[in-house]
Amino acid sequence: MAQLNLAFFPMIFLSFSLSFLATPVEPSSLTRHRNPKTMTYIESSCKGTLYPNLCIRCLSQYAKSPLNGPQHLAQHALSVSLSRALHTKGYLLEVAKELQAIKSNKKEYLTVQDCVNQISDSVEQISQAMKELRSFNKHDSSMNDNMLWHISNVETWVSTALTDASSCVYSFPGNRMSKRVAAIKVKAKNVAEVTSNALFLFHRYASTYQKATMNTSNS
Repeated sequence: MAQLNLAFFPMIFLSFSLSFLATPVEPSSLTRHRNPKTMTYIESSCKGTLYPNLCIRCLSQYAKSPLNGPQHLAQHALSVSLSRALHTKGYLLEVAKELQAIKSNKKEYLTVQDCVNQISDSVEQISQAMKELRSFNKHDSSMNDNMLWHISNVETWVSTALTDASSCVYSFPGNRMSKRVAAIKVKAKNVAEVTSNALFLFHRYASTYQKATMNTSNS
């Protein structure tokens, strides 16, 4: 058993290192220019997410100025998700190109190509959700069937993006893997995690919106 544990140690270390690199460390200059109230709001909003520390790190870049409520925060969270998905898509395309050129492992190439399709779909779904969310203020402010339909669209698109990113992660089973595969899993997992956080923050916004409009209609 001791030999088995030692065999897995390099992979555990590699995964930890790649996970650390997946989320850039912010310069101290950005930290000094954060708006304290905005940062407090971000920290409070991120508490209910599955990955609160990641949520805070990603959204702290938007803490230099006040946020206009939960809709604004949800938009920023989706922006982070889209950025990570686009970066991962670019990386996967390069890996697929390399594997196709060397023709050494057809199975791995096909799996990576599947991941390219899944992450590409995530990019499309998140882009659609962001476009829909930005248009919310143009719709009727009451919580009618039309507004509920738009909210459902965003939830469906972000949920689908999350499913696609997660599917890429699970495309590479097992613990023994190459550095390339380990990097793919870390990047895809990062997309899934920030998208999960974005979905939670959108749900939070939709709930707040629904309560506000119900109070308005009852007054």
